Amino acid sequence: MNQVLVVVAGGAAVLSLLLVVVAILTLRARRWLGGTLALLLGLLALALAALAGLVAVGTAGYRSLTHEEVVATVTTVPSGPQAFRAAFRFPDGRIGEYDLEGDEVLIDAHILKWRYSANLLGLTTQYELDRIAGRWASAEDERSRRHTVYSLSQPKPFDFFNLARRYTPLAFLVDAEYGSGTFVQVGRPAQYEVSVSTTGLLIRKIGEVVP
Repeated sequence: MNQVLVVVAGGAAVLSLLLVVVAILTLRARRWLGGTLALLLGLLALALAALAGLVAVGTAGYRSLTHEEVVATVTTVPSGPQAFRAAFRFPDGRIGEYDLEGDEVLIDAHILKWRYSANLLGLTTQYELDRIAGRWASAEDERSRRHTVYSLSQPKPFDFFNLARRYTPLAFLVDAEYGSGTFVQVGRPAQYEVSVSTTGLLIRKIGEVVP
């Protein structure tokens, strides 16, 4: 989807340059109305290019979502009292291992739902896994015990999810931006599928693991 936005940004930038050149030539010929109109259209195209580029960079690492899909397979194996290792395998072949403390594994994600104006640019609901953490079943343990958290998101110059929260002018693009989390108890070795839908994250046990 970011490729579409890059094409839109590039096309709008080229169009903006052409319109500015036309505006300059027209104004030099003292055709003030035509030159002014071409200049305004050039600035409008430049703004569109900047917006498309902003969204493309800010949503790098996000994936389009049109239905429920599996986003990771997680294998958990206890490594000590209230401690475990979580091994991630992503659909693109990436893997990661995380040593966590707690009674449960917690996974959360950022989800972006776009308004119709953004749909015209080809954007649909997008998501990105954000982090994995150990979660304590007891509220008292959650307050007093050690927290272990790792990032699952890909590095980017800025995150459109956070940008949309801070700058209300972007509200005309974003219908909703929210975090969704899911957790499950991990007392025994097991394998799980983590899925995401337009309503949020889900986690399902798919089998036991032989230590």
